Amino acid sequence: METQTLADVANGSSMSMWDMIWNSDFVTQVVMIGLILASVWSWAIIIDKIVTLRDVRQRSRSFESKFWSGGSLDKLYENIDNKPDSPMAAMFVAAMREWRRTNIMKSKTDRGLRGVSLQQRIEKAMAVSMDKEIEVLDTRMGFLASTGSVAPLVGLFGTVWGIIDCFNAIAATQSNSLAAIAPGIAEALYTTAFGLIAAIPAWVAYNKISADIDSYANKLENFSAEFSSILSREIDDTAIRADMAGE
Repeated sequence: METQTLADVANGSSMSMWDMIWNSDFVTQVVMIGLILASVWSWAIIIDKIVTLRDVRQRSRSFESKFWSGGSLDKLYENIDNKPDSPMAAMFVAAMREWRRTNIMKSKTDRGLRGVSLQQRIEKAMAVSMDKEIEVLDTRMGFLASTGSVAPLVGLFGTVWGIIDCFNAIAATQSNSLAAIAPGIAEALYTTAFGLIAAIPAWVAYNKISADIDSYANKLENFSAEFSSILSREIDDTAIRADMAGE
């Protein structure tokens, strides 16, 4: 009779995984359900970040093609002034607003200082805009990092708790047969499995998405440097034309 019972336990016919979860003690239930929720939320963040980054890169490529098309930057600015659809476009708008806000032709006596000051303000405006956009992309990334590092420890805690509970049950019933202890051991090991199920995708996704965000940030920095050079040449040309007009 005992051989048949062991076979049933081994085949999982006596108690399913979900039966073990709902029949486990309160602490084990909290650990398992918490890890399941963490895994679900992690996948929601992963999918959202993948879709967002893909959309951002596509919109940035579209903006770059317009930016480098040779058309008027003033006209491009007017077209996207109030609705930049990518971080790169937002940086462009911030720089152009600062450019238009400053009238470097107003005075000839401090024109050089105005040019330097304007250049610095433009670079600062683009840097602030880039920081804001990267901060948006980094939103909720901390949860993935925390899940990837903490979930295995939480699962291990659940396993240790379940094994302790199992040994307490053995002491209370004075039975050490496999049929008696197998469900308790299985419950304990499930918490470790759930911890790994939550942690592995979160950690892999965190590293991959962080690398993608860093790569995109470098792209924004390169654009900032190139656009700053363009505006610097324009500032110098404007100053030269003003000097020639004043002679």
